[in-house]
Amino acid sequence: MSLETDPPPTPADRPQPDGTDIRKMTATEIKPVARALARAFEDDPHFSWILRSPENRLQRLESAFAVFVRRIWFPPDAGYVHERLTGAALWMPPDSWHVGLLTQIWLGPATFRAMRGATPRLLKALNFIERKHPREPSHWYLPIIGVTPAWQGRGYGAALMHPVLERCDQERVPAYLEASTPRNRALYERLGFEVIEVCSYADDAPPMWRMWREPAGER
Repeated sequence: MSLETDPPPTPADRPQPDGTDIRKMTATEIKPVARALARAFEDDPHFSWILRSPENRLQRLESAFAVFVRRIWFPPDAGYVHERLTGAALWMPPDSWHVGLLTQIWLGPATFRAMRGATPRLLKALNFIERKHPREPSHWYLPIIGVTPAWQGRGYGAALMHPVLERCDQERVPAYLEASTPRNRALYERLGFEVIEVCSYADDAPPMWRMWREPAGER
């Protein structure tokens, strides 16, 4: 059933996560995960800056996320989802975050079709994020995490991040991400991330918080 037509869950339908409802993403779930991420980011200030008109923003985001999930974020096999596919956290393992020129060319046509007139702003944002990304030391990178609005505020974002953050602590490896809103920044701070820079990729763009997390015991 389409997430767009699902009725809003009642509080009883949204229990607190207990860890057993978070699992690895599979290849058959690319489309529903892209749909969930699109719903999560439909009103995000950064995607609202990229896609200025709210008309068809949800559908365009879903198309763009499907491209990125299929071709970049899923292949490392480090994505975690809620069992009802209402949220996902897609990680890049150490030394795999960089998107090379050939991959960018490969992504180009499908991305242009999805974003249409917003492609220049998307490329400006992506190039800025790439340029700001720390090169050393090796670290896990979280390029995207989202929970559909009706399921937000219940701890699912933290639960989706837990498997990799636990691995970071066990293997003594840092983690890195960018927060797009103060609410997201606060969640990441509770999980051990610290702001290393507040920046923006354009004068009229919203702020972005670059955040770094040392493994537990080294903070």
